[in-house]
Amino acid sequence: MKFKSLPKQVKILGLISFFTDFASEMLYPITPIFLTAFLGASMSVVGLIEGLAEVTAGILKGYFGMLSDKIGKRSVFVFSGYSLSAFSKPLPGILPHIGTVIFSRISDRIGKGMRTSPRDALLAEHSNNNTGAVFGFHRSADTLGAVAGPLAAMIYLYFHPGEYISLFLIAFVPSIAAIYFASKVHDKSSVVFQKEKFGYKEFWNTAPKNYKILLILLTIFSLVNSSDVFLILKSKTIAHSDNFAIAGYIFYNIIYSLSSYPSGIISDKLGKRKVLIFGLIVFSFVYLGFALNENLILMFMLFAFYGLYAAATEGISKAWVADIVIPKYRGSAIGMLNSLMSLGIMMGSFGAGIIWDKFGSAAPFILSAAVSFIVAVMMMLLLKDKKN
Repeated sequence: MKFKSLPKQVKILGLISFFTDFASEMLYPITPIFLTAFLGASMSVVGLIEGLAEVTAGILKGYFGMLSDKIGKRSVFVFSGYSLSAFSKPLPGILPHIGTVIFSRISDRIGKGMRTSPRDALLAEHSNNNTGAVFGFHRSADTLGAVAGPLAAMIYLYFHPGEYISLFLIAFVPSIAAIYFASKVHDKSSVVFQKEKFGYKEFWNTAPKNYKILLILLTIFSLVNSSDVFLILKSKTIAHSDNFAIAGYIFYNIIYSLSSYPSGIISDKLGKRKVLIFGLIVFSFVYLGFALNENLILMFMLFAFYGLYAAATEGISKAWVADIVIPKYRGSAIGMLNSLMSLGIMMGSFGAGIIWDKFGSAAPFILSAAVSFIVAVMMMLLLKDKKN
């Protein structure tokens, strides 16, 4: 599917995500440094802030997805969520304090939790039997922002060493662009919603069997899909260099961005199931490679394949859910998936840290490789999609 043929609303949502991630990823790497070096926070405080932020986002993704189904509106949550995140970003630069950082970070994640599931449902509603291409394009735009943001921060800090406070203010500039485009988002008028009262219990009782199986398998996978921080830390032990480890992570994001849209198009032709299973198998071999590898060049190759895994799973899983459930329940269905996977990744990251400390750096990667391969096999045996 060519870029020109994508619906205008899909392109707008892609631009919003690009500018939002540009701003977010400018700040994400420097916030821990700002907290510890400038504000005197301990590592436990940094961990607590990140934990609270991610739990908040994870829970709210499900709630606002269901709420958007209830009231029959998506765009109001998209605009409110992106706006809240935008206005929270410059606050630590205006009032440098640990409390301000906590307020800013949690407000930003509240915004993410508010917008994510309604936005994903809206993407599906603006698709035309091409959910893979639509979600793939969105992931490409989002991840391109995740590449541009850290690079912009690195360039700025090269010329202005230590001026972290200024970065919080500069990050508001792309955030303003995100708010502008968010104001242009509107709901799909042709979608008819039934505004009956319902909750997750009612939704689960009526949800298709394929959705339930997919949700359970992806939740299990999320428990071994720990934070990418562990990949960076493992890369540091391989490369013996912070710069090479960060470069590897940026390389992964570049491959992820370039591969997401083509992966989505392929999934529309071959079926989401095949592409998602391929992604899980790639993940398994990548994590096994990180567990055993000691070679710098191979490390970069593994990051490249990790980008292919992400392109084959992140947007594709949501596109598949959108295909499985009826339109009026898409917010609830994607919201439940987003929530459970966010909470699973958080728990998995905590567990990976414990396993690393007790059994060495290779152990959590070997466990993740084994479980993800089993999930791929179970998906192959238990699930079908309309393209197979």
